Amino acid sequence: MSENVRITAYLKTFCGWSEGVRAIFRKYDLPYEEKDIIKNPAFRWEMEQRSGQPLSPCVEINGQMLADVSGEEVEAWMLGQGIVNPNEKAPDAPIDSACSDEQHAAMNAAAQAGRIRILD
Repeated sequence: MSENVRITAYLKTFCGWSEGVRAIFRKYDLPYEEKDIIKNPAFRWEMEQRSGQPLSPCVEINGQMLADVSGEEVEAWMLGQGIVNPNEKAPDAPIDSACSDEQHAAMNAAAQAGRIRILD
């Protein structure tokens, strides 16, 4: 079913919500293009233009934009559209969860090292 699926995911480098979306793509072995909106502010601008709003994650699947979604919502949408078939494989990360303390610490450490810029 997922042979011809085209996915672009606008995600943050360190984010519970973003990692939940990644976990769903791993669960179903789906290829996707990741656009890190923290490492590349141009991707954040692109996401805002395409989705009409500033919140992430945003996932575009076969031209359909899912704005400000969790991994759980992405999975439910793909199942509903017949893009993937149900499977019993457990996701390897929480799929409906905010950033953990560790993810916040990683973002702050990276920002202080000058590697990324925190925008929100």
